[in-house]
Amino acid sequence: MLRVHPAILRAIQKHEPGVTTQNKPSYVQSSSGKAYLTKIGSLSETEQFAAEAEALKAIQIAAPKLAPLLIDSGVIDSETAERDSEVGRPYFVSEYKNMRSLTDAAAKKLAKRLATEMHAYQSTQGFGFAVPTFCGRTKQDNGWYASWHECYDALIGGLLNKLKDEGGYEELCRKGEQIRERVIPALLNSLVIQPVLLHGDLWSGNTGTDEDTGEPVIFDPSSYFGHNEADLAIARIFGGIPKSFFTTYHEYLPKTEPADQYELRGDLYELYHYLNHTVLFGSGYVGSSRAKMDRLLRAFPD
Repeated sequence: MLRVHPAILRAIQKHEPGVTTQNKPSYVQSSSGKAYLTKIGSLSETEQFAAEAEALKAIQIAAPKLAPLLIDSGVIDSETAERDSEVGRPYFVSEYKNMRSLTDAAAKKLAKRLATEMHAYQSTQGFGFAVPTFCGRTKQDNGWYASWHECYDALIGGLLNKLKDEGGYEELCRKGEQIRERVIPALLNSLVIQPVLLHGDLWSGNTGTDEDTGEPVIFDPSSYFGHNEADLAIARIFGGIPKSFFTTYHEYLPKTEPADQYELRGDLYELYHYLNHTVLFGSGYVGSSRAKMDRLLRAFPD
């Protein structure tokens, strides 16, 4: 039997006193049969681990049991380190969910829970989030903003700055600045909305159906408080989430007024993910990013 790292064992024993554990390929199982997802990262991943923990805490408050329960997170200290090089490395423990892909029935339940619970949970500090979160490997600096327009402009601006630093994306960045100047104010300034909790990266790969209960599960969040419609964007891009999800969602939470701009807002919110995929994976996503920009800029000419 492989030995569990002392930091992980201590975290689980705080949650479930007196247990012994054994390692499995992707989780740790206690003597009571409970399973835990565990991770130990590198020193450079400390912010990512903290971000996931804070996002899961927020989701647990907004929509209990929709995401795996966070058990513990932190950094390995000298007391539990097995070697000096481990001190300061982040660790993470949550409950383990045995999942399969999102079924149609679970998708409808997920839509209802998002619309009535998670997207009803409002921030008291504005738009944004208290700590940086990560969409894939991309750091979202966050902070707090008085308006959604300011918050979303900062998110797009952060991606454009990364592309400018990388070089080779001058034309894309030029159009991106036009989006910031012309489109974001035109589409977002007049919205009457509240900052609600978003998952932030809600595509099919971050959703599932609990094999034991049939209930929907979401995980790997890059949360912040924003416009609820922004959480639907990446689900449309990559598919895998049934159409019934969107229909059911808007039965409980109608499209924001002006509803006739819903599709344009969707294009704007999808643009974030196309730009982020350009940051993460390179020029293969430039065409899709440019196409979204061109449509938006045609809708809001000088």
